[in-house]
Formats: sequence, C-alpha cells, structure tokens
Amino acid sequence: MGVTTVTDVRQTESVVAKLFRSEQGGHEQVVLCQDRDSGLKAVIALHSTALGPALGGTRFFPYASDDEAVEDALNLARGMSYKNALAGLDHGGGKAVIIGDPDTDKSERLLLAYGRFVASLGGRYVTACDVGTYVADMDVVARENRWTTGRSPENGGAGDSSVLTAFGVFQGMRAAARVQWGEPSLRGRRVGVAGVGKVGKHLVQHLLDDGAEVVVTDVRTDAVDAILARHPQVGAVSDADVLVRTPLDVYAPCALGHALDDATVAALTATVVCGAANNQLAHPGVEKDLADRGILYAPDYVVNAGGVIQVADELHGFDFDRAKAKATKIYDTTLAIFDRAKADGVPPAVAADRLAELRMAERTPAAEWLRP
Repeated sequence: MGVTTVTDVRQTESVVAKLFRSEQGGHEQVVLCQDRDSGLKAVIALHSTALGPALGGTRFFPYASDDEAVEDALNLARGMSYKNALAGLDHGGGKAVIIGDPDTDKSERLLLAYGRFVASLGGRYVTACDVGTYVADMDVVARENRWTTGRSPENGGAGDSSVLTAFGVFQGMRAAARVQWGEPSLRGRRVGVAGVGKVGKHLVQHLLDDGAEVVVTDVRTDAVDAILARHPQVGAVSDADVLVRTPLDVYAPCALGHALDDATVAALTATVVCGAANNQLAHPGVEKDLADRGILYAPDYVVNAGGVIQVADELHGFDFDRAKAKATKIYDTTLAIFDRAKADGVPPAVAADRLAELRMAERTPAAEWLRP
C-alpha cells in the first residue's frame, strides 16, 4: 500500500487541473488510494482543516470514470467544510469515494485496505458512512484506524447516522414552511421525496407524523415497495422527472447530487425545496433561478447536517439525546440563513456560504489539534 498525493502524479493532469484551477479548488490535500490485492481504488479529499480534523463520509459508487470520482470527492469535501462550519462543529471538511459497485466489489479485504489509507493520514481525516457504505462497513474500516465513526453500538459507535440526518432535514423543512406559509408545520402540505433509501425513508415518517401528504420515487423499485408496504397512504410516481412536475408544495431531493438543474427548476411546481442530497445545485446560478421563480431553497449542507452532528458526537462518547438536541438547532440555523438572505438581498445559498466562510475565517489551519 502506498499513499500518492495528486501533486506526485504527473500523468493525471486533468486531476491536477480540477484541484488547482476549478471553482471548487482550494483543497488542502487529495490522496489517490490503490491497493491491487483487494482491488481498492479510492480518493480522499481534504478541503479544509481550519476548524479541526476533516470529517466526512465514505461514498462507494460505480463512477463512469476516475475523473468523475475525483470531481465528486472534491465537491463533496468542500460541501463538508461548509456543513460542519454551520453545524457548529470543530471539524473541517473531507470526503472519500471508493470507485466500484458496492453490491459486487465490496469486500472485507478492500475495506481493511481503505482503513489503512485513512490511518495513514494520522487523524487529519475522520470518516463515516455515506452512499453505498453502512454501519457494518465502518466496523471493518475501524479495525485499521481509530478515526472511523458511524460504527455499530456494539463496537462503541452511534449506529445509523441517517436517523438524525432525516430529523435535521425535517427541521430545515419546518423552518422553510414558517417563512413560506407562516407556520413551522407541514400539515396539509404535499411533499415529494425523491429517494427513499437510508435517509428518505426516515424523512417520510417525520412528514406523515406531521400530517403531510407524501409522494415518493426512487430508482430502486424495492425501496419504493418497502415504503408503500409500510405506509399505504403514500403515493408513488415512476421517476424524479415526473415527481417535479407533480403538484407539490415541497420538493425533497434525497438521492445523489445535481438534482436541481435548469430543466428541473423550470418544471418545479413546489415553492419550497428542502432535501437531504448533497450538492443539489447543478451549477452556479441555479440558486438565483430558484429565487427568481419564488421557490424558497433550504441549502442542502445546512439541513442535512444531522448525520455529521451524530457521528461527531460519537468521538466524545455518543449520547443520542445530546446529538438530537444539537440537530434540533438546524431549525434555528435555517431561519437565520433565510433572514440573512432577505437582509442582504441574496439567495439563501449565498447567505449560507457567507456565514460558513465567516466561521472558517475565525480559525487558522494551525489549530490546537495539529500541534505536537
């Protein structure tokens, strides 16, 4: 096993270009990981350690190309810096992606090899679950390092972080409802949830408990079937394109990123967008298009911070009630962002970025945790 930073790999100029020249640049470190024996190919991106060790999950996904994997890692890591800053955590932002199909390529040997790469960073990166990885996987990764969260309670962890992720999204949605309709409730509102996997299925429960009408979709029919079996009152449509055109009050993207592109924004019937997916805005300018259409957008990295709040708490001896109390504050943070956006005359996504950057600027990379 060897650690190779991007700057050491001269033949991958397109990767270097993404790191140093793209608008998502400014990352402190990017590590390309390869273990031939297990078949591991992974990217670990550290965007910032200004507030503390970079914290972010591990995504296992069959990317179409290595460049696509690198770009996703860079974007996700940057989002984690902003998410952790606004969640009030003493953590910077990082993310890892493992290239492959988790249904066929994941193995104990591969996860152990990945765990050794995490260990090689000496605590600069703390990992957790993400798309394609689960609590059981983190238990394996943790056998090779002490900077793994999202482990099972039997192994000293907090368990499934999607529970508080969904709870936080619901709190952000309540804040958006208060701004848009004058009351922090989804009762009587129609909410479309795109993606009912780990997070979406919990969000559906919160919405139903609050009296909302729910319509769902997912690329995996088994995920939809599971929701309908548990909640027969929930409606379902064939795909996200149909869902955004369905009469809705709230659209909740809870699958992969780039859910809000030009075509989607033009077709949206909802007047609130609030979901769990990371990097929902497909390109700069989408946030303005949403605002111009009168659609209130709750910035994704603000409202989906419940999971990272949960795994961060695990590092201090996990207490669910303490973590949930902190996740409840996502409601207040989201309201503060809406207020800042109105005062500054900018979209909420811009206001959120400004607040996050302000907090990161208050600390330097020479934080106490980095010193001998």
